[in-house]
Amino acid sequence: MRILHLLNHTTQSNGHVHAAVDLACEQSKLGHAVAVASGGGDFDALLSRNGVEIFTIDHRRKAATLLRSAWALRRLVGAFSADIVHAHMMTSAVLAWPVCKLVGIPLVATVHNEFEKSAILMGLGTRVIAVSAAVGSSMRRRGIPAAKLRVILNGTIGSARLASRETTPIALASPSLLFVGGLHPRKGLADLFAAFELVHHRHPQARLHIVGDGPFAEGYRDLVAGLSCREAVRFEGSKSDPFPWMLGADIFVLPSHADPAPLVLSEAREAGCAVVATHVDGIPELLEGGEAGVLVPARDPDALAAALSGLIAAPDAINHWRDRSQHRIDRLRIARVARETLDVYDEALSQFGRKARSALPRTS
Repeated sequence: MRILHLLNHTTQSNGHVHAAVDLACEQSKLGHAVAVASGGGDFDALLSRNGVEIFTIDHRRKAATLLRSAWALRRLVGAFSADIVHAHMMTSAVLAWPVCKLVGIPLVATVHNEFEKSAILMGLGTRVIAVSAAVGSSMRRRGIPAAKLRVILNGTIGSARLASRETTPIALASPSLLFVGGLHPRKGLADLFAAFELVHHRHPQARLHIVGDGPFAEGYRDLVAGLSCREAVRFEGSKSDPFPWMLGADIFVLPSHADPAPLVLSEAREAGCAVVATHVDGIPELLEGGEAGVLVPARDPDALAAALSGLIAAPDAINHWRDRSQHRIDRLRIARVARETLDVYDEALSQFGRKARSALPRTS
């Protein structure tokens, strides 16, 4: 099959980019001809090493730019002989829709961030992939026909992106709590800091490590500076590879208010962390409904503090949840994601009365 992925850019630290890069590399590994067209970024070298062709399509939202990009995409689809165009963000779907209509090939669109109003535009796809059942339900409520929707739960274990990562744990004093993600209100960091203030009062030996960065970083540092637990909170900054921090942590915490299907939970489980996370969106699915991690209500610092304190007070409980993190973990492998995605492509091609072309020869 000849597969063209379309996304805004290939810059590290965006979850939808990580998911698209993982999928493209795995599809190439399976013998398909795969290309990525985007505004470029630091994953381009990885994609090339894994046999994925790289093309530039400017996604800047200016009328003249988008018109030129649509024409460039039309030429690329023909030159690459694409069977499928797979769009990963709203601008990509809007660019691809008229081109796919004109050429007569299916457009598959993945909804990564359903909380954005523009996500409804992903309904332009012949098939719409939701990254969790919760996202699928949300998109149905917003008007996307169930006949178009398919759920493929995110998973990243075994991906080419993570193949050469560091596996030596960062030495963290126990009990250590770890958050990895963007420093954004959607991630519930204010709740985490309020909860940790209570945890630290009961367990002054506890330490909280924050790995990540974002536009609200300074505000969060100011917030923590006013807490009695401030000396026990470490802002570690953004890390190109947070996995060693996960390997060194006792408890991974994700207090999100909204999170469609965070890849970070796949990595935290692979690292063997005990996981505490909020019961929102796709998080329960990634934690096997609470069998692979402790689920707490969102926006409830008291409940979060109680769960964390309970684990810290009983080291055997931490070990129990470390073991539980491995429950059905094979579901989170990229091989499963790629296989299910290829099935969706076959469905879409059948709807168009088409068959996939040979993966070879590749374009030069």
